[in-house]
Formats: sequence, C-alpha cells, structure tokens
Amino acid sequence: MSVAGATVTVRIAGPGFAQWHGLLALIQSSFAYMQGRINPPSSALGLSADGLAERAKTETLIVALGENGAVLGCAFCADQDEAVYIGKLAVSPDHQGQGLGRRLLEAATDLARQKGCHKLRLQTRVELVENHHAFAAMGFEETGRSAHAGFAQPTSITMEKHLLPAAP
Repeated sequence: MSVAGATVTVRIAGPGFAQWHGLLALIQSSFAYMQGRINPPSSALGLSADGLAERAKTETLIVALGENGAVLGCAFCADQDEAVYIGKLAVSPDHQGQGLGRRLLEAATDLARQKGCHKLRLQTRVELVENHHAFAAMGFEETGRSAHAGFAQPTSITMEKHLLPAAP
C-alpha cells in the first residue's frame, strides 16, 4: 500500500517488536482530538510503553509500518466470546483519511477468520459521531451501549461486523 508516496506494511507485530515508545506516541497523538469531547477521558491518557508491551503478551498487536519502520497505525486484537475485539485502533494524524484504518481492520478480519471467529467487535464513544459513521460505512452495526463506572447515561457504543466466510 502506498500512503503519501511511501510504502506501508500492515502485519502482526512479532516477538521482536520493540517500538513501544513510538507505539505509545502514535496512540496518544491519534486519540488527542478526543480531549474535551468525551467524558470520562480516554484510557489512552493513562497508557505506558511498558503497559503496551504487557498487553501485547495477551493480545495480538497489528501494526502499520512506514518504509523507515515508523509506526503509522495499530490495533490490539483480543479473543472475546465468538468475536475478535479491536481495541486502541489508531492511525497517525498525518496519515488519516488514506485507507490505513481500513487496512488494519482487514488484517483484524483475517486474524478473526484464522481463529474461526465470525465477528469483529469494537467500542467507540457516544460523542464521536464521525466514528460511528466511519465504522458503519465499513459494515459495523451498533449492538449495544454501556456506561463507564459512575455514569448513569451510556458513554460507549459497541459495534459489530459479521464476517462472511473467506472465499475459497
């Protein structure tokens, strides 16, 4: 895939992946626009490089890497019932709108199929209407709403995409 004149590789981060500080910077810059828009604040604010490395021990990390090896996008994928749950889907602000998020979701789809799962699941905040529309355009449907601890009203929307079997 070419993004802004550069080749981008989307793959599962292997055991040799060590760019935890770059991954943290990517997630925090990608989620920065939410500050002041969502309540409670994003959990991305409390992440650490060490915490991301620990998370990758129990979840599958998909990364999008530029030609120079810079981390341009990511998604953490976790087994959740009959679905693969996608968390911390992030694309560098400088590379948004170029199809990189879609490529990360395609890689998550491939992973789900390999695991025998027939759904992708994610959550987005109620206030982020543009995300609802973007995920709906990629085949996700709202399946529920939930509230963070201490909130009476829903703060998050759960969305799922049912996967068709892979073509032979």
